[in-house]
Amino acid sequence: MTTTPGTPHPSPTDTTSLPAEGGFIGSGQEGGILDQVRAYIQRVRHGDMGALPAIGGLFVLVILFTILSEAMLGQQYFLTERNFANLLTQAASLVMLAMALVFVILLGEIDLSAGVTSGVALSAFVVLTKPDGINMNWILALVIALAVGLVIGAFIGFFVARVGIPSFVVTLGLFIGLQGVTLILLGAGGVFRIQIPEFLAIQNANLPIWAGWTMLAVILLISFATSMWDRYLRNRAGVPNRTFALVIAKLAVIAVIGGFVIAVLSDNRSSSIKVIEGVPIVVPIVLAILWIGTFVLDRTKFGRYIYAIGGNAEAARRSGIKVITIRWLAFVVCSLLAVVAGVFSASKVGSVNAGFGTDTVLSGVAAAVVGGVSLFGGRGRLIHAAIGALVIAVIANGLGLLNLPAGVNYIVTGSVLVLAATVDAVSRVRAGGSLMRT
Repeated sequence: MTTTPGTPHPSPTDTTSLPAEGGFIGSGQEGGILDQVRAYIQRVRHGDMGALPAIGGLFVLVILFTILSEAMLGQQYFLTERNFANLLTQAASLVMLAMALVFVILLGEIDLSAGVTSGVALSAFVVLTKPDGINMNWILALVIALAVGLVIGAFIGFFVARVGIPSFVVTLGLFIGLQGVTLILLGAGGVFRIQIPEFLAIQNANLPIWAGWTMLAVILLISFATSMWDRYLRNRAGVPNRTFALVIAKLAVIAVIGGFVIAVLSDNRSSSIKVIEGVPIVVPIVLAILWIGTFVLDRTKFGRYIYAIGGNAEAARRSGIKVITIRWLAFVVCSLLAVVAGVFSASKVGSVNAGFGTDTVLSGVAAAVVGGVSLFGGRGRLIHAAIGALVIAVIANGLGLLNLPAGVNYIVTGSVLVLAATVDAVSRVRAGGSLMRT
């Protein structure tokens, strides 16, 4: 890969990253809708499939579990309003953890300690908020828990980026060591219930119906404003713009899909007298973090440098990028978002125990890879990780509804992961890339 001084370039196979200067998204192919379709087909033929396999797999799984639920149980349990809402809340923690790991996977690194990082942070949270203990305000305690994640991420980043120890070794050591910290904070076998209504509401309460539709309007407004801002920057720089019809098409897709989802969630999904309706509170939180993270990766130097380093670290260093600093910050962001994932999980179950977070990180890595994020670095987006997390959540949810053994869930999820990794490797070779780290 060739570079010019001061201009970091992403890997050749990455079509999602940005040019180093200008602050606007470059698609590499401008023109009308047909031109975009042809360009996309060409990219797929050359191996750049992105989240396409995960999206296809998601549709297949939904159809499969819908049919099996009717055939094996004699009644439809999978494709219902209640299960749809449950699926969103069940997937929220995994979606957030997968998005956290994207920041380091894009660099070709790994963080095996992300799950136990959330365990330590949430252990500190419950200790600080115990009614018969410190009894700290829960918001302040949550800020401290997030700060714990920042410190752990900075610690990992120092040894990986500055000292040069492989991330696998550093994070494996912390995976073991941080479990000891959690045991010290909570005690062996200890289970601490969380009795803070506002905290529990994150995963167990819903927005008013009007708030769900307001959320959709805000999403459409932000999407339109972002698209217009991108077009303005490209016009100012004298760079061709895509046809405006694509902006309209994008907004139409968001409106249709979003409207359908909110309409389904607005129906009463309770089987008792109590009315349960509305979008779960966790959904707009996840969407907000997804948008912020995507903005950072797509429209800031930090994000563009992550793609550049993941594509070719040496070329990025020679072009003037502070590789050590970017790697360091990526681990900080990963650990911070991992704590947020832990918050979602603790809110869902209402407790924290000594083993909190020990069995989640591999699922997060699997979700990112299944969604199309390359383990070789330099390629992938946060939305890809979110889609991959939904695939894994659908597998767990569907098999659970069919009352199949837990072992079947592990076998199916592992098989999907291997298949996704194989697709990633093959597509990278077809695109002219290498399976060797640079």
